[in-house]
Amino acid sequence: MSLSETVSEIDHLSEEQRECIENCNEAAEVCEWCADECLGSEDMEECARLCRDVADIASLHARFMARDSQFSSQLAEACADACEACADECEQHDADHCQLCVDVLRDCVETCRDMA
Repeated sequence: MSLSETVSEIDHLSEEQRECIENCNEAAEVCEWCADECLGSEDMEECARLCRDVADIASLHARFMARDSQFSSQLAEACADACEACADECEQHDADHCQLCVDVLRDCVETCRDMA
């Protein structure tokens, strides 16, 4: 069963929440990859740090939404802010992993802002 199929089975979620969970999980995955690719390059240290922050907060936010946590909306705002800062940083680098990260993060910012 794919992630989207699993998320679709959680009956208390709206379609917007499902989309946000999927975007958060995708952001976490791409940011882990981007951070790993940035390691060892001095001019990519901030990118790696922000990507690691996003990976942690996005996966946490997805879990909070899945369990209908009362703190989900506050975490949505923090997640959107982290994604936006990371996308702004990644945008400054020509690396393919950074550019892919930007695209995924912009989608995550939008859906997290809707959840905040």
